[in-house]
Amino acid sequence: MGTKTASGERMNASLMTAAHRSLPFGTKVLVTNKRNGKSVVVRINDRGPFIRGRVLDVSKAAAKDIGMVSSGTAQVCYQVVDAGSQKIAGKGLKDIDG
Repeated sequence: MGTKTASGERMNASLMTAAHRSLPFGTKVLVTNKRNGKSVVVRINDRGPFIRGRVLDVSKAAAKDIGMVSSGTAQVCYQVVDAGSQKIAGKGLKDIDG
């Protein structure tokens, strides 16, 4: 597989994973592409992206499922659906990498 993520897992583009700067590892986030309404649930397993204005960096598999592989970035809404023991709620309209 790939290099290690910040959580210690090996990077795997075929899994439904994403990077976020501060959400706890293991948090599940519903990501919806505003252009086409397609959604996917991803699990946070890495840190990033470190580009201003971007809040998530999703795996290639997740990007494919929400129809953003060819564009590379997309305006999305995102919401925490499972934070484990954490009480976190967040939504946003931001660019993400995929």
